[in-house]
Order: sequence, then C-alpha cells, then structure tokens
Amino acid sequence: MKIGVLKETDDKRVALTPETLKKHPDVAAHTIIESGAGLNAGFNDDAYTAVAGVVSRDEVLKGAQVVITVNPLADEEMAKLTPGTILISMFEPYNNPDITGQIEKHKLGAFSLDMIPRTTLAQSMDILSSMASISGYKAVLTAANQLPRYFPMMITAAGSIRPAQVLILGAGVAGLQAIATAKRLGAMVEASDVRQAAKEEVMSLGAKFVEVEGAKEDTTAGGYAVEQTKEFLERQKAEVQRRAAKADVIITTAQVRGRKAPILLPKSTVDQMKPGSVIIDLAASSGGNCELTQGNSTYQYNGVTIIGNSDLAEEMPQDASRLFSNNLMNFLKLLIKDGALSIDMDNEIIAGSCIVPLENSSK
Repeated sequence: MKIGVLKETDDKRVALTPETLKKHPDVAAHTIIESGAGLNAGFNDDAYTAVAGVVSRDEVLKGAQVVITVNPLADEEMAKLTPGTILISMFEPYNNPDITGQIEKHKLGAFSLDMIPRTTLAQSMDILSSMASISGYKAVLTAANQLPRYFPMMITAAGSIRPAQVLILGAGVAGLQAIATAKRLGAMVEASDVRQAAKEEVMSLGAKFVEVEGAKEDTTAGGYAVEQTKEFLERQKAEVQRRAAKADVIITTAQVRGRKAPILLPKSTVDQMKPGSVIIDLAASSGGNCELTQGNSTYQYNGVTIIGNSDLAEEMPQDASRLFSNNLMNFLKLLIKDGALSIDMDNEIIAGSCIVPLENSSK
C-alpha cells in the first residue's frame, strides 16, 4: 500500500509534514510525497527524504492507493487515478453537492475531513477547529494592519489614545481565538453568539457578552449555529447595529452547516460605521455575514474596509500544516493497521467522514 501526498495547486499548506511522519514511521514507510509539496509551508524535499519517498506528481497519482490533499483534486486529475483509489481531502459536500457524483464517476472512494464528527472521541482529528483557531487569530492581526489606529490604549506626552472597540459575531472556535487575540492586543472586546453556552467562554476571556434573548439551540449541531427565527434575527440585527456604530473592528464567523450564512451586518448597519473601520468576514465562503461581503476580496465601502476571506489559515501555512498534519495522522491511524487498509464502517468516525462508500471496507 502507498499513501500519496500531493502539492496543493492553489494553497500554501501541505497535508503531511516531515515532523508528523517522523513520529509515525509505520505510516511514513508507506508514504510518497510529491517533490516540492511542502516548500510553500517551509518544508523542503530534504526534510521529507529522511522519512518518506519524494517522487513526481505523476508517480503519486499512478502509484498511490490513498491520495491525500488539503483541497480536492481537479476532475482531470481524478481521471488519472486507478479505480478503487481512496481520496482524503476537505471536500465540503454541503457546499459542493456535486463532488460525490464526480468521485463516483471515476470509481474512487472518498473521506471528507470536514465531515469528521465533532465529538470528544474525534477531537484529535478535528481539522475544522484547528483551521478555525488560526483563522480567528489571523483575522485580528489582519484587522490591526488595516485599522488606521492603535488597538491598545496609549497614554503619551502628546495625549491619550482610547483602545479600539472590537465586536466579534459568533463565538465558536474562530470567534474565541479572535477574542483572546484582540484582548492580548489591548482592545475592548464584545462578542455575540446564538448559543447560550458560549456566554461563559466569552466572559472567561475578558470580553463582554452581547445577549439577545430567544435564540434556538441544538447541542447536536457539531459546533455550528442553527438557523434562527425571523423574529430573533430582527432583534439580533437591531442590537448588532447599535453596537456596530461604535465598533472599530467587526469580525464575523457565524455559519450554518449546509445553508447560506446568516446576514448579521446589512448594508444599513455598515452605513452607520465610522470611516476607517474594518470588517473581517470569515463566513465569506458560504455567502458572508455582511451583506456587502465579496468573496476573496478586500475593498472599501464609504471608508469601511471589508475583507471577505474564509481561508485565513492558509496565510499561516507552516503552523496550519503542522496542525492539519497531526489531525490527519490521527485519522489515518483509524484506517491503517499493520501497513494495510482496514476500514471498519461500523466506526462512527469513519462512517461519518465517508462521502463515497468503499467496496473494500471490512463490513
């Protein structure tokens, strides 16, 4: 059996790092890496050669029984794989419903890493949380770079500077990391979330919790928010609008799995924001929490900088790759026993992440 890791075509991350492979020689012995796969993340071929095979892209595509990428392969490259090959990637079938048919067309099997159940048992494999944490951190640094003023309070001989006001909408993994980072930079931070359970976490990080009564909750939503009633969303928008007018930075993270992200910042709210303010929309890939968000774009509207980017983790490729690699290795250890594939579809983690059933499963 050969496990193949490919270089990403439009992403600086790499799925497996030399450090992770070194810690797991039983997997490394069966691994081949495309030459140059880790260069953009700071891992050269020499580091891989010490623990795994370094080969061409064609050799990975033709020789691997398991092919791993951060992002899905293009259709034309899937066509080069041997039928029965297993793909492991972030397929996001909720956002890309056609992907399963595409994989089936080429007679391949597939596990989607973003579909791993977000349970305590699978916590060490939770790539979504790992990437979200980096995105939340990077969002604050990006906002600080764009903001035309300090984050912390400053008292100088030339006068006092008040601290920046930061509003975080959505207190999941990304939101909580954004809160912690903004607090460390000295900002005054408020945060809102429809989940009541987030209140204590927000307050424990030193931020003020913006509470709007009447939210629906679902403990089985896997860390995602759930769709809210029209009445609640109207109350939420009114409260957010009041606070947004005072905010220097707003970071939005609210997503509902399988649905368009809720609009939390309509144009009317952005119209009331101060010139020089910054909006970072981490929900851009699913439509955006800001009505004016443009996916993968940064632009100014009435003096407000709006950044729509759900892939900020890619901008910290070295640590993002390390975390991704560790999560991935913990998942691979479920699939590989004694150097061979052993896929037990009765395992809830394996079953939950399998988006195209495999003929060679053990059940």
